[in-house]
Amino acid sequence: MLNPVVIAIPVFALLIAIEAIYAHFRKSDEFSDRWDTWSNIFMGFMSVVFGALFGLATGIVYYYFYSIAPFKFPADAWWSWAILLFVDDLAYYIFHRASHEVRLLWNFHVVHHSSEHYNLSVAVRQSWFSGTVHWIFYAPLMLLGFSPWMFATMHGFNLIYQFWIHTRFVDRIGWLEYILNTPSHHRVHHGVNPEYLDKNYGGIFIFWDRMFGTFEPEVETPRYGIIKPITGYNPLWINTHAWFETFRAMKAVRGAANKLKCLFGSPNLEVVENV
Repeated sequence: MLNPVVIAIPVFALLIAIEAIYAHFRKSDEFSDRWDTWSNIFMGFMSVVFGALFGLATGIVYYYFYSIAPFKFPADAWWSWAILLFVDDLAYYIFHRASHEVRLLWNFHVVHHSSEHYNLSVAVRQSWFSGTVHWIFYAPLMLLGFSPWMFATMHGFNLIYQFWIHTRFVDRIGWLEYILNTPSHHRVHHGVNPEYLDKNYGGIFIFWDRMFGTFEPEVETPRYGIIKPITGYNPLWINTHAWFETFRAMKAVRGAANKLKCLFGSPNLEVVENV
């Protein structure tokens, strides 16, 4: 089955172009850095290619977990899809939060946050190599009894939903702000303002953040990017720079425990060398 995200690529491209034209006539700075925009688009295209390659391996894992599941959700029942909608989004919340709190995972996710701009092209600025690890968080859904094709379909629509929230042109949308992840909530997530760091992890729904204490409303205008900005537009460097930082940190400390902290601790953890 073809991933819904792949099917949506032409729509993504059209909406990015429309937003860029709109920004031009509004004399806004959302697309002021053309190299950044084109880097985002190229990285998005290549992430689909790498995702397809890694998907061959993860598909085998998913089908194995599904084969040993003691219960199978019927694909022709509406309630199966309703349950999957929430279970998949909760799994995304857990994966997304872990990607900010564990350096190993952040080294992949940092790609998405490394742009200092915020527009629809940033939505497709994705890691090429995250497919090597993200399956760990989603394989349990198959063990619960959701078939891999059901998961692929629902998760694809989850990611498609998240595309439109990468814009500065949509303000708050009333009472839906209490339920859904919106552009306002996601602008906070991409902000490097101290009060915005590591907040608003939801995919479709924002109530996970409200439930687990990671919600922050948009008050002041966010500043976008990462704490340690990178320079240049080389897509390979954007995808790998965090790993070089990690290896340098591991080399600088003594003892296996400290080296493991560099890899599995917080991305902001300062490990002091034992002397």
